[in-house]
Amino acid sequence: MTEIHTEWTVSPGFVAYDAAVAFMEARAAAIAAGEAPDLVWLLEHPPLYSAGTSAKVSDLRDPDRFPVFQTGRGGEYTYHGPGQRVGYVMLDLTKRGRDARKFVRGLEQWLTDSVAPFDVTAERRDGRVGVWVERPDKGDGFEDKIAAIGVRLRKWVSFHGVALNVVPDLSHFTGITPCGISENRYGVTSLADLGKTSDMTEVDMAMKTAFESVFGPVKTVEPPVLP
Repeated sequence: MTEIHTEWTVSPGFVAYDAAVAFMEARAAAIAAGEAPDLVWLLEHPPLYSAGTSAKVSDLRDPDRFPVFQTGRGGEYTYHGPGQRVGYVMLDLTKRGRDARKFVRGLEQWLTDSVAPFDVTAERRDGRVGVWVERPDKGDGFEDKIAAIGVRLRKWVSFHGVALNVVPDLSHFTGITPCGISENRYGVTSLADLGKTSDMTEVDMAMKTAFESVFGPVKTVEPPVLP
């Protein structure tokens, strides 16, 4: 079987959300047409909230706090901002078996493997997309989400992706009900909140290694030039 090589790139600084979405949609279309290879794109956004296709208006608690973007990805409201590593994943699933559930499980495995080098045990949960960390220090049965997943498929090409909390301002999540989960025992955490000191470069290296173990080899390329 021919090995699938995925391009891998990291953008410095902050990338505007609308420009990122426009690039993703164009790249996904090019991948579907056989005109471009698969791509994983790591970046940071300035503070914003995005609403997935299942978002409920009542879950936007503070609509004037940050810009709010309606987006075509799955899921509900989420936050993006400084200190959070966003990974946009544009993969041709036709080459990977056209199994959406397997793809999401692969994304979850990628994230759990990405935080493992920092001595963080994160796990997937049935019915709660993303990866979670048990917090017995907060109480019995308490868990915090350390990374979120929200993807869309078009012509069996994925776009949007994952968001791993490295050292974001966790108070920014209070402007929404993250992913529509309002139970008190489910919160949000980050590597820094768990006492893990790491810079974004270390996280990027861990994410790259983990991605290759789940999805196959990557080739590093220059980041896109956006308008």
